This record gives sequence, C-alpha cells and structure tokens, in this order.
Amino acid sequence: MSLEWEQVIVDAADAAALGRWWAEALGWVVVNDSAEEFEIRPEQDRLPGLLFVPVPEGKTIKNRLHLDFRPDDQAAEVARLLALGARHWDGAQGEFPWVTLVDPEGNEFCVLGERRSHI
Repeated sequence: MSLEWEQVIVDAADAAALGRWWAEALGWVVVNDSAEEFEIRPEQDRLPGLLFVPVPEGKTIKNRLHLDFRPDDQAAEVARLLALGARHWDGAQGEFPWVTLVDPEGNEFCVLGERRSHI
C-alpha cells in the first residue's frame, strides 16, 4: 500500500482571506483560488498543501489538530507572525519551549524553539 500526503483541509469563514494570510506567513504559492476552495503549496507542484474551504459555522473550540513550525529564530518569527495578524493563544501556556499563536480565524499553531539534540 502507498499513500501520498496531498493536503490538510482548513475550514474557514473566509477561505480566500485565510488562505492568503497563510500563503504570506509561510511564503507559499496559491495554486487554486475558486469560490469553492483556496489552495496553497510550498511550490506549484510540491505537496503537501493547505486547502481552505468555506464553511458557514465559526470555530467554537480548541482545534483537535494543529500545525507546528520550527524557525531558525523563534522570537523573530513570533514577532513577524504577530505583525501579520496572528495573536497569542489565550489558553494555558506554562513553561514550554514553544509559543502557541492563532491565525486570524482563531486556529491554533505552534512556533517551536530550538531543536534539542537526542544524542
């Protein structure tokens, strides 16, 4: 059996606006901008992508799935994402080596700290 990871689906009140935000945040390209869906990828023919689809209901609870990102400079990346419109997540943070943010529609994602050596 063989599986290829095609994309992650993100429900959105405004799929195009949220998709454009993530495209700017990640530096990805738009591969589909239609009324039914808005898809971005790292490059035109590179998978996986993020596919934003419009839904009538808003987000009401914490996501059961979220994305983690590991930048070279956590503080600089958090500042950049906040300047783009992300917000700090208002849940319990504690002393963790990551920062939890939310995108403009409230979807959580984490900006990780420096990778620890496993050796």
